Amino acid sequence: MTNKNVILKKSFLMTRAEENYIKTIFHLGGHSAVPIATNAIAEQMETKPSSVTDMAKKLAEKGLVHYKRYQGVSLTDSGIKTALSIIRKHRLWEVFLVKKLDFTWDEVHEVAEQLEHIKSEKLIDKIDELLDFPKYDPHGDPIPSKDGKFMVRDKELLSDLDAGVSGVCVGVKDTSAPFLKFLDKNGIALGKTITILEKEDFDQSLHIKIETQELHISHQIASNLYVKKHD
Repeated sequence: MTNKNVILKKSFLMTRAEENYIKTIFHLGGHSAVPIATNAIAEQMETKPSSVTDMAKKLAEKGLVHYKRYQGVSLTDSGIKTALSIIRKHRLWEVFLVKKLDFTWDEVHEVAEQLEHIKSEKLIDKIDELLDFPKYDPHGDPIPSKDGKFMVRDKELLSDLDAGVSGVCVGVKDTSAPFLKFLDKNGIALGKTITILEKEDFDQSLHIKIETQELHISHQIASNLYVKKHD
């Protein structure tokens, strides 16, 4: 390997912080080429806009983002590929922790945040095979395949549905531990059928039925639950 190749290889090695920025930009903008404001990224990353600007310049030098002053940041094709790889690792680790190590779904996110930075693609491929190539993580989010493709699920927020509608819970928007613990406490889980019995005009709270249990939930709770409506 020539010295030039060594320099190029080293220049593309990514730090944990760089990977976190790439993932955050993808979550904010997805595949869209529309630039994301540095202030929005800073808020999500809980850092200063000036720090985002510095990082955007570094990532632009590596060909992972497009960045122009005052115009925001967007991912290049290489940046999108990198983001999907990181997300794939994160979500596969979440499935592994739940299925093989008996973690609960409210425990896995923080651990997977650490494990997603492991570089070995062979390890991730072996875990994918061991888990029989899962399509969704424990929170209902799609897991990208090795080539970056993933299943798009037909789903709607429970809060957007009307009284009398029923569907299967297929995901959660809020993956924080307190929210997931609330769902566990009240018997709300992926795969369970939820029927809206009544919707309050005053505050949009819902009286619902889960299997055989009836429960009153706030609009905030309903706006963080994804369901696939029954035909």
